[in-house]
Amino acid sequence: MKAMILAAGLGTRMRPLTDHLPKPLLEVGGKPLIVWHIESLVRAGFTELVINHAWLGAKLEAALGDGSALGARIHWSPEGEPLETAGGILQALPLLGRTPFLVVNGDIWLRYDFSHLRTGFAHMEKQAHLVLVNNPPHNPRGDFALDGRMFAGVECIVRNEGDPRFTFAGVSVLHPSLFDGLAPGKHALAPLLREAIAQEQVTGEYFAGPWVDVGTPERLGELDQQIRSGLL
Repeated sequence: MKAMILAAGLGTRMRPLTDHLPKPLLEVGGKPLIVWHIESLVRAGFTELVINHAWLGAKLEAALGDGSALGARIHWSPEGEPLETAGGILQALPLLGRTPFLVVNGDIWLRYDFSHLRTGFAHMEKQAHLVLVNNPPHNPRGDFALDGRMFAGVECIVRNEGDPRFTFAGVSVLHPSLFDGLAPGKHALAPLLREAIAQEQVTGEYFAGPWVDVGTPERLGELDQQIRSGLL
């Protein structure tokens, strides 16, 4: 199974830190956010990686190269203008193939065993499998509900409505068929997921953490402090 790291965001909320550096290269605990992901993915057996980029993408390529220094093989998917999540994945499909693949947001930090997804969902027939987490303060209403018992690692049907609600962690396994019929261009992922959920084509699981959406300089600083102090 291949994995894609989404790294094409403009990093607007992280300015001025991202004025001259793409957000995935911002450091916590002594190394860039994206390196945390690559190391975790390689440990889990994901060595074929696709990374998209737009804002200051040349700096990402210069920093990571072909990925061999980290035990991976990186295929780059440059975007002249950010295509949003679904648009970026659609453009990268020729690099990802026609079997299910893992997708990880480049602006999150978590301690999660990705090998569970590689072994359990390589032949997934549903259109998506989502990892959901407890709602952070900046998303108190959550995104989706799980229809089933909320134990870590238990596969459940995802619902658009219902309680309790959880937040999409930015980690998923997606089937290429999710993007069938989508024209090239800028597209968000959420509408595709909600349509697939309505057709009961999406499963999910609960992850208790640790997980951080590194969306502001304040959260970045707090995360760095927690890692360095051994709290995470």
